[in-house]
Amino acid sequence: MKKRLGKWQKAGYFFKLDWLLRNINAVVTGEALFTAMKDVDAITFREGLETAERAIDRLLNLIASRLGLDHDRVFGSRYAIPLMSRYLVQRGGKVAGQAERDRLLYWYVHTILWGRYSGSTESKLNTDLEAIEGATANDSGNALTRLIENLRQERANLQLTDSDFGGSSKGNRFYPLLYMMTRVLHARDWGTGDELTNHLLGHLSRLEVHHIFPKALLYERGYSKRQVNAIANFTFLTQETNLEVSKRNPTEYIPEFEKRTPGAIASHWIPMNPELWKPENYSAFLEERRKLLAKAANDFLDRLSAGSIPVTAGAEEIQFIERAVAYVPGGMDDDEEEARLIRCNNWATKRGLPAGELAYELVDRDTGGVVAILDLAWPNGLQEGLSQPVAVLVAEEEDVEEAASQAGYRFFTSPSAFRRYVKLEILAEADGETVEE
Repeated sequence: MKKRLGKWQKAGYFFKLDWLLRNINAVVTGEALFTAMKDVDAITFREGLETAERAIDRLLNLIASRLGLDHDRVFGSRYAIPLMSRYLVQRGGKVAGQAERDRLLYWYVHTILWGRYSGSTESKLNTDLEAIEGATANDSGNALTRLIENLRQERANLQLTDSDFGGSSKGNRFYPLLYMMTRVLHARDWGTGDELTNHLLGHLSRLEVHHIFPKALLYERGYSKRQVNAIANFTFLTQETNLEVSKRNPTEYIPEFEKRTPGAIASHWIPMNPELWKPENYSAFLEERRKLLAKAANDFLDRLSAGSIPVTAGAEEIQFIERAVAYVPGGMDDDEEEARLIRCNNWATKRGLPAGELAYELVDRDTGGVVAILDLAWPNGLQEGLSQPVAVLVAEEEDVEEAASQAGYRFFTSPSAFRRYVKLEILAEADGETVEE
């Protein structure tokens, strides 16, 4: 099992042992609870491991090639994978065609956006496993309809609105959607004009997140961290173009790139009204860009779902409900901060400690709602069962720290402080080592 996890890690996906066990359990028993495995013998378990591995490989390739979600930081809803693995196995290891494939992906994307498996993971996974039971060649369409209907029972309306793009930080659930849109909806590189597609970048290549309005420029004008790191202020660029754009004012660089590669800026759903490029009109820029993002996302998701979903009478009369965005504090601001946290995580694992979870969603046990996003967290402690939950929170505001404290976490506001704690209290080493951030 560790060999399989190592294989996926080399491909850029960091899964845990219990996640792989969930997949094996779903494939072998069709259940979410681990108690279902109590009567499974060693031979059946090994066969289940091999079957789950093949299914996971297919799903990772499918999600990367069709949705562009090709590495761990944009790979959301990982507990949807056991369900999808079970579905594939029942279907003989593959989907029948484009329509079925796209409807399955439509369901998967929405599990990311609405946190289908945050909170009561096992109960919801069991509900969804029951919905697909018997998804043979003659019943695949009905099984997918039941799955999507389970989502609708929670959300009622799966159409996205402008307000859904009103969140902030890299930990927001709409961050992977923005990345996906960049990869699959023909967004073009500002420098060369080339499409930022999978075949251009390669499986292990990564786009860099870019603040359309530079952070320093906005902070100078009094905008808050939440406003500066709004999802609608993010886009993705190649490293070369990101360095070229640097921290310049949009009023300077947008006309320059528009002249060099006409239409490339607009392909990122950026308003082309020059008045909206001025820092004093930043709020109006965000409002307009959210509209463009919502329309593009809905168009793409509608195409995914259109495979075999009939048009129902009166569908055009449905009134879409404007959802108020529930602000979830916390989350990483940029690639530099993420790199610091990854180095901190690697430092811990090299010392035999378990890996922490980046952008960990801290969930209210009573409501199942996300109350904060912790930059790097060990929810079971660094010594599972023996130490309290631990988190590293870099440049977070008081509401994140308060949420972590109320949940029983011991938190540190820098990687260096965390390392000192580990050395002195967990590893019982002398504090003589110079620690890099």
